[in-house]
Amino acid sequence: MVCATSRLKMLLLPVWASMLLGLLPCFLPVVGMEPMGGGKSSSDHAPNPVPLPSSSGSNCSELTVKLEFSTKVVEHEYIIAFTGYFSAKARSLYIRSALRNAADEALEWHIVPRENPASNFPSDFELVHIRQASPSSLLTLEDHPYIKRVTPQRKVFRMLKYSSSPEPTPSNATRSWQSSRPFRRTSLSLSTSFWHATGRHSSRRLLRAIPRHVAQILQADVLWQMGHTGAGVKVAVFDTGLSEKHPHFKNVKERTNWTNEKTLDDGLGHGTFVAGVIASMRECQGFAPDSELHIFRVFTNNQVSYTSWFLDAFNYAILKKIDVLNLSIGGPDFMDHPFVDKVWELTANRVIMVSAIGNDGPLYGTLNNPADQMDVIGVGGIDFEDNIARFSSRGMTTWELPGGYGRLKPDIVTYGSGVRGSGMKEGCRSLSGTSVASPVVAGAVTLLASTVQNRELVNPASMKQALIASARRLPGVNMFEQGHGKLDLIRAYQILNSYKPQASLSPSYIDLTESPYMWPYCSQPIYYGGMPTIVNVTILNGMGVTGRILDKPIWQPYLPQNGDHIDVAVSYSPVLWPWAGYLAVSISVAKKAASWEGIAQGHVMVTVASPAENDSEVGGEMTSTVKLPIKVKIVPTPPRSKRVLWDQYHNLRYPPGYFPRDNLRMKNDPLDWNGDHIHTNFKDMYQHLRSMGYFVEVLGAPITCFDASQYGTLLMVDSEEEYFPEEITKLRRDIDNGLSLIVFSDWYNTSVMRKVKFYDENTRQWWMPDTGGANVPALNDLISVWGMAFSDGLYEGDFTLADHDMYYASGCSIARFPEDGIVIAKNLKDQGLEVLKQETAVVEGVPILGLYQTPSDGGGRIALYGDSNCIDDSHRQKDCFWLLDALLQYTSYSMTPPSLSHSHSRVTPPKSTEHPLPQRLEGNHLYRYSKVLEAHLGDPKPRPLPACPHLSWAKPQPLNETAPSNLWKHQKLLSVDLDKVALPNVRAYRPQVRPLSPGESGAWDIPGGIMPGRYNQEVGQTIPVFAFLGAMVVLSFFVVQLTKAKSKPKRRKPRIKRPTYLQQQQQQTTSTTATSTTGKNPAV
Repeated sequence: MVCATSRLKMLLLPVWASMLLGLLPCFLPVVGMEPMGGGKSSSDHAPNPVPLPSSSGSNCSELTVKLEFSTKVVEHEYIIAFTGYFSAKARSLYIRSALRNAADEALEWHIVPRENPASNFPSDFELVHIRQASPSSLLTLEDHPYIKRVTPQRKVFRMLKYSSSPEPTPSNATRSWQSSRPFRRTSLSLSTSFWHATGRHSSRRLLRAIPRHVAQILQADVLWQMGHTGAGVKVAVFDTGLSEKHPHFKNVKERTNWTNEKTLDDGLGHGTFVAGVIASMRECQGFAPDSELHIFRVFTNNQVSYTSWFLDAFNYAILKKIDVLNLSIGGPDFMDHPFVDKVWELTANRVIMVSAIGNDGPLYGTLNNPADQMDVIGVGGIDFEDNIARFSSRGMTTWELPGGYGRLKPDIVTYGSGVRGSGMKEGCRSLSGTSVASPVVAGAVTLLASTVQNRELVNPASMKQALIASARRLPGVNMFEQGHGKLDLIRAYQILNSYKPQASLSPSYIDLTESPYMWPYCSQPIYYGGMPTIVNVTILNGMGVTGRILDKPIWQPYLPQNGDHIDVAVSYSPVLWPWAGYLAVSISVAKKAASWEGIAQGHVMVTVASPAENDSEVGGEMTSTVKLPIKVKIVPTPPRSKRVLWDQYHNLRYPPGYFPRDNLRMKNDPLDWNGDHIHTNFKDMYQHLRSMGYFVEVLGAPITCFDASQYGTLLMVDSEEEYFPEEITKLRRDIDNGLSLIVFSDWYNTSVMRKVKFYDENTRQWWMPDTGGANVPALNDLISVWGMAFSDGLYEGDFTLADHDMYYASGCSIARFPEDGIVIAKNLKDQGLEVLKQETAVVEGVPILGLYQTPSDGGGRIALYGDSNCIDDSHRQKDCFWLLDALLQYTSYSMTPPSLSHSHSRVTPPKSTEHPLPQRLEGNHLYRYSKVLEAHLGDPKPRPLPACPHLSWAKPQPLNETAPSNLWKHQKLLSVDLDKVALPNVRAYRPQVRPLSPGESGAWDIPGGIMPGRYNQEVGQTIPVFAFLGAMVVLSFFVVQLTKAKSKPKRRKPRIKRPTYLQQQQQQTTSTTATSTTGKNPAV
């Protein structure tokens, strides 16, 4: 029996072992697995009425968290910026001395007290309350030698709202939309659906990625295994605060409150989530759990902040020598000088700032500040299928318009959709938005900084260089959507640990033939006589906070690749500060290539010098030479009829002035801030014109600065600027000589403009709209010579024209038109009456479209339309690209569309006496932001006409050698060898993918569970040890039993007597066998 029992144990041993191995994953952390279960959250609630919903709710992941951002000026409060840091007593004396010289002796003012951790230290600004401040008193303040600037105090609103998640929309699918983005401009934080479809295989059931925590997806555990955990790096989170004893954090060095509320805790949950993505050590694990967390509470529970709070907090961050700063706000105002200047000062003090690029996608030209600054790492969002998130804002920057061209932004993209982070009290939850992607990069930057032994090498420029040089480019996505590509943490580590201080470029090359990444440059070839193509390149200087370009950049064309067929002009920053500057490259075609077609190549050489910080010699410099490859496609100059010139010079946008939206229905998005450029909010129109064979160029100078004989049509859309008298004269002459004109106007009504100012309750006259949707009085001055004019009527409505459904959104009507012209009229609602008196009325026969052939021999044609919203991506509901095609056929080829000339809606042109023409708003401040007007006693007067820009073409230094065939080698910095940086042999993680069951959530919460990883506290660290010891005990028991069984002596089996008849039968069988054998071998 004992032997049989031993055999049974031996037979069951493989079964028990397999069962044990099957149970071990329940206890041991295994790469690629994650515990499942419902989340757990504290039942305690903060005083704020809208904290993040409890993670224990069954529908948690079905909620959309939208964050709306807006600002307004605080009445009577001003931020006085000084030229340096002074004590409170000195600042008060300077202000008192300045105001003593003011003409108004009865001026009431006092310094607003600021009670925060920075109040005991010197500061470079003061907050002053001035009653009835006159412009003269403000100018008197700015005249003081120690006062740099006086700006209004701003109040910042950030409003979290919760709603059910909408059905996901394919991020790259062809779509028809009523608006390019939500009616209320959202920014920074929203939780859209967990995923975004790829738009491919739409006939099948889409799969959803099941992610682990984002830190492990980006392979942060590889660096953890090497002993890098963020230790020694100070990271600041500017947000809504953090609870004191949150279980996810073990190294919170300081919590500071900069608001007017007496609490340090997070009453909203957003700040806790952001901090968790960066440095959580349990459950939803962050990137750098051992980093030093500095929590800056800059938003109240009512989601309000002030510019002065940020300025004080920024000063304190500089004082504390913060290394990495994650900023959770953003907005369109890149000219908010106190804020922008302070960001420059922060980065100049080696603070690496990471900021969200904004949630105003998919519209282009929607970058948020400060993420759009050169010295800041601007982060966009992708989903777990590596698609650009629909909400992620797109480039380009609009600082440089109208004369220049925007820079490449965002810098980098990473996961920002369905990312898990810490709950307000405990547990985890998933959120989406670029404010989620921003702390992902901030956490990665913190972790990367801790891996560098020589911390002096880590600065805002070197870190950005490492991130963009290591980024993985996403296929089929252009650079204004993805920047340099997707964050690659491991490659960034390799580059950063082989880094030597140097300069680099962003983008690192110019290839006008590479599609789609180089859109919009790749969308149109260049030709002789066209406007120069401008590429705005950012110079990153990792050698020092300040630098300069030595001598001049050198243009070296490749002769075998026809480089001598192009001309290049270069302008650049006189000083690179802080850490960066610009390099504007203008490319044009040489005259000898007017009828040539082909590819031309060359490169620009730039040498950057910076003071050597550790050089013993006085005046020593470090230098770095970088090469900018250029590749373009040249075609013969197209015919005049195919060339369209877009007037950019006369488009104005916010900032700096208050230019209202063209569609007054967009009450919660009142600012026209997208640049009005063919590559921003008129992108779809541009793509359509290119598909129809037109070549579209941009005029960034006055009308006097282009050769009208080269173009068929001048296109003016939504113009807000005034016109020089010389421009009006030249345009008349150009149209007489064959140039045609198309004008898309918008509303202009002084009564409505006065009404619109109340969108901001506490604003002063500075916020009075400076124009309407368009500057109709200026347009009327331009076209009055032909007997044309727009009215101050404001109309809205749906109608049908030439079998096309149309929508007129806050447009104006035609007040005057020549008798021999073609005018189309429609019945529309009087929106002006609705805005002013809340009454509804329908006006019959509103003239909206006019076509006119000028009487001079060979003269051009003019087309007027009263609304631009149908070609503007910002709030387009029904496009009218067909109408633009018809108008271009008319202006370019003199082909009058029969659908318009014979339309039933054609009416007699309105006479000059029927409608009064709109007048300019009395007391408007357009001259403050205008390139045409200047302040004058009484009414503003035109400035002197500026000289036309003339480029200084670089003298070529030809190279008789072959150009590189592929410019897109992965961006490499100088002296970087990735093979020399060893990594542990860890298998890369790939997310599991499976179909979701109906109603199943893509995000889950863990009930106080333990997340796989090295950095878990208490139980999390002991479970693997006990599991291993338990397994060893069980295996030892089996080994002992097996050894005992083998050491016992074997017993002889007892003989069993057989029955007699069996023995007799066996004997008979034996004898028969013997006889048979004998018969086979007979004896001789």
